Amino acid sequence: MAIARAERLVNLVLCLLSTRQYLTAERIRAIVPGYHEAPTDEAFFRMFERDKSELRDLGVPLETGRQSNAEGAEDGYRIARRDYELGDIDLEPDEAAAVALAARLWDSPQLTGAVHGALIKLRAAGVDVDQDAPAAVEPKVRANEPAFPPLLQAVQAGQVVTFGYRKPPPGGHKDRTVEPWGVVAWRGRWYLVGWDRDRQDTRCFRLSRVVGAVKPVGKPGVVKVPEGTDLMSLIERTQADPHQTAPARIWVAKGRAQGVRRHAKIVEERDGGDVVEIDLKFPDSAAKWLAGFGPDVVVLEPEVLAKSVRDRLQGALEGAR
Repeated sequence: MAIARAERLVNLVLCLLSTRQYLTAERIRAIVPGYHEAPTDEAFFRMFERDKSELRDLGVPLETGRQSNAEGAEDGYRIARRDYELGDIDLEPDEAAAVALAARLWDSPQLTGAVHGALIKLRAAGVDVDQDAPAAVEPKVRANEPAFPPLLQAVQAGQVVTFGYRKPPPGGHKDRTVEPWGVVAWRGRWYLVGWDRDRQDTRCFRLSRVVGAVKPVGKPGVVKVPEGTDLMSLIERTQADPHQTAPARIWVAKGRAQGVRRHAKIVEERDGGDVVEIDLKFPDSAAKWLAGFGPDVVVLEPEVLAKSVRDRLQGALEGAR
């Protein structure tokens, strides 16, 4: 039975990794399954040359040399493990925990395979990533919109897309042609940020309002993201309601909850932490955000917000039990 080329290449790599000596072409022909199928010497050497070229194109460090103690020996080949194997990955405990948390954030069939593969590579490199570690609050970023996979692919390929987009009430939809810059999760929803060719302006599109299929237009590599573009700032500026704000006083553990600290002002130190003041743009949903920081954040004022956060944490605790 014929051996596929990909399988032959894998066998060749394994063979050259398993030896410290330089193996001649004839020796490789006798060892590696697949080369015996070549009907003539000329056919084998053509096959072998193509395989060497492909390995080098793939970045495999193929070495050529001769044994130092062999006079008149032929050229041989090997792969040095020091150049081929993955280098040491040194993650601090909090960094490894962040990787595990990030893996649990993605709840999308399109991304599950990629996450699983990344974790396998990290564990193979000796990094202990405990994906099943318990957490008081279990965050999820769901990507169930049908438009998510094709738009993400278009962003990565730098390709223009067209799609139908449903307008806010009273309704109706219109086709849009967009140069996609990025897909961003903000306040539990996914948005596409890009250049709207029809309106000649930067626009943000909620993925849940995309109607029908997303269709690529033209060649990949055409779309270039302008230098200095901050996708999250664009989302916040276009989606936020600047008139809906409410002040709050919050205790934050020392050196923790940086997401809160970035938007707050420290007013005093207390009980091993800081009391901060923050203007909440979305007070109705702030409880969910603050509860995500667990014991690192305690709402002092207003009492309505504090009670809402406590109720959410109590519900998470009861759910874990």
